[in-house]
Amino acid sequence: MAVTGAGAAGSSTKFTLQRTHLVGTTRPIKQAPKITIQPGEFEIPEHEPNSKTRRHTSAAGTPSVSTTLVVAGQVSGFAGFDGLNHKDQRTAGTGIYTNTQFSLEPPDQALCVGNGQVLEGVNNAFRVYDTSGTPLTAPTAYSQFFHAKPEVIRSTPPVFGDFISDPRCYFDPDTQRWFQIELQITQNASTGAFEAPTNLFIAVSDSADATSTWTVYEIATTDDGSAGTPNRTGCPCFADQPLIGADANGVYISVGSYTLAAFDFTGAQLYAFSKSGIETGTKTSAVHIDAGPFTQAQFGAPAFDLQPATTPTGVYATANGGTQYFLSSLDLTAGPSLGVRSSQLGLWRLTDTASLANATPSLTLALTVVNSELYTQPPNAVQKKGPLYLGNIVHNPEELINSNEDRLQQVVYANGKLWSAINTAVKQPNGAVVTGIGWFVVNPSTDTVSNQGYLSVAGQTVTFPSIGVTAAGKAVMAFTLVGPDFFPSAAYSVLDPSTGAGPVHIAAAGRFPDDGFSGYPKLNGGLPPVGRWGDYSAAVADASGNVWMGAEYIRDLLPPARTDFANWATFVYKVPTT
Repeated sequence: MAVTGAGAAGSSTKFTLQRTHLVGTTRPIKQAPKITIQPGEFEIPEHEPNSKTRRHTSAAGTPSVSTTLVVAGQVSGFAGFDGLNHKDQRTAGTGIYTNTQFSLEPPDQALCVGNGQVLEGVNNAFRVYDTSGTPLTAPTAYSQFFHAKPEVIRSTPPVFGDFISDPRCYFDPDTQRWFQIELQITQNASTGAFEAPTNLFIAVSDSADATSTWTVYEIATTDDGSAGTPNRTGCPCFADQPLIGADANGVYISVGSYTLAAFDFTGAQLYAFSKSGIETGTKTSAVHIDAGPFTQAQFGAPAFDLQPATTPTGVYATANGGTQYFLSSLDLTAGPSLGVRSSQLGLWRLTDTASLANATPSLTLALTVVNSELYTQPPNAVQKKGPLYLGNIVHNPEELINSNEDRLQQVVYANGKLWSAINTAVKQPNGAVVTGIGWFVVNPSTDTVSNQGYLSVAGQTVTFPSIGVTAAGKAVMAFTLVGPDFFPSAAYSVLDPSTGAGPVHIAAAGRFPDDGFSGYPKLNGGLPPVGRWGDYSAAVADASGNVWMGAEYIRDLLPPARTDFANWATFVYKVPTT
């Protein structure tokens, strides 16, 4: 699950669930107990974060890289504005949804742009702006938008509703329709424990106006034979981190399926919809494909996180009756552990997508293994020392920043190439092993990587990349910059397919440390002092050749600008490429 939640006021810790993920960190889900906020001094901690909690990757198996400069100023034409923050998320909701939002970390950045509007989503609210940053709506609770049960009614005792998480959005440039998706898990009303059924929520706008009406669909993902789902081993399951892509014929959602009982990973699942059918409501059934077994024999583990490609224009892959591309990491060894790494990517083709218009579609999924540069599990990140609010109250030192794992981030198909990036440990010239970014340009015509490289800043961490690409193949990459010299900041680099990543620009400079509850052992159930971050940024090109980006940073230290539990914020920014 992409979320750590702080729950009902007055409640004790309701559950602490640990899931075993086939790559990367074990990502906890928990609810923090109530704390009493007392006045305190906001001083710099006297000691470093406990380095024993850091996940290091063996330097012998880590790519050695050069470093890139951080430069002052912006690319000509740069513009940006503050997006949603934790306070917006926590206080979203009206009517029966008032004061029912969990406090959540990390935000999980959703962003899409079209028709002169910008839609930004986070865990667990969204807002629509015009392209100058003027809000066109109030922050809207996703539970209210999807007609789900309120997350928690803060009565005595509290009443738990639907757990929803991991927002993504997509604007289709051809049909001028907006899409938003999230996962849903039923919670036991009394305890908050997860239980069946589980679903995917899919919302499709009824027009090109994101502030107008939407149609909401619900797709069962329990996979225990109920509600028309297949009866897969180990289920009932839930659909973690749904990912969305599209071609001329269809809309595609990929998820990672986990068991509800033990959080065991059971493999990637794909859902394919007729684009015209789901947009008009005339054909809303999905083709469900279990992609997990495709890697089992060769790699000893089921496939995970197939990132479906989006495209900035209507130039789609039309071969073989229409082809939808996906990319995935092939570091399938269980983690975290020392030396887990890969130098291959999964290139996936879903063909005959035009058949989605038929009563019985005839789709074929195929995997090609593509050799690539080395990538490996990333370590957590140190942040610049600074004053704390929540940390001082609970007497915990400044937390580390979680870099998660080496899962591939969003994919764009543009100018005949597939673009993506990944978190990876890197060894810098001075010997430091930190988190950097590996980026890839894959040519599906030759099943090869046509260009690739790394982005790293000396002594610092860059993490959670996303690449926006125009129809002409011009790209800009968004990410977080953090380290001993930087508070968590939203940043970007112009990415040239031939010469690689340019210098790092800071779009929104962090002003204070990350000071959220998920990084404090007194509030996170005794887990290591590593704050949740990401789990992803977002980047997308508009029709005018601008690349729009959204990323997390830290703006505020004290209430009322922040909440008691967290101080994350987001920044939305654009960079022209013409």
